[in-house]
Amino acid sequence: MAADEIGFDCGWLHIANQVKVTKQGLVFALPKRNKIRDVPLPDRVAHVLKQHMEAFPPVEITLPWLRVDGPPVTKRLLFTRLDGAGAVRRTDFNDRAWKPALVAARVIPAPMPGERHQAAREHGMHALRHFYASVLLDAGENVKALSTYLGHSDPGFTLRVYTHLMPSSDERARKAVDGLYQAAAPSLTA
Repeated sequence: MAADEIGFDCGWLHIANQVKVTKQGLVFALPKRNKIRDVPLPDRVAHVLKQHMEAFPPVEITLPWLRVDGPPVTKRLLFTRLDGAGAVRRTDFNDRAWKPALVAARVIPAPMPGERHQAAREHGMHALRHFYASVLLDAGENVKALSTYLGHSDPGFTLRVYTHLMPSSDERARKAVDGLYQAAAPSLTA
């Protein structure tokens, strides 16, 4: 994440690029599906990001744009390698930080000595997108807005991928009608 993409004052993250892993090396590129987008920045997340930036100031990293022979672009990144020498590779983050955390939380088993963690997409960093989507859907966010936040071009796609995460509409229907009647006649109880 680039430091200039955070709108602390306006409550938005402006997602304009990503660090992409290619066979030849890391490059800066447009976000997933080439969709620049704005995503709401919750106050608590903004607070944690500010604390992180105070403890670990953004680091200027230069990478080629789109291809390893592309023009060099410099961004101030919030998250870099531990040695500060470059951008974080998604694959390294998965193997060295994310999956060990999942093992510690007993979400996945520890690999056998000398072996690597399971290569399952649902156990990788990509699972954070699904977590984000499930939290928003459970809170009642509409599919069209979620589709925009995730960079999907079709809300129908978002619905097909995440419909299993949506809370039961039966209970929501009961609560909606009960709430309507409760507001109209508060003295009546079930």
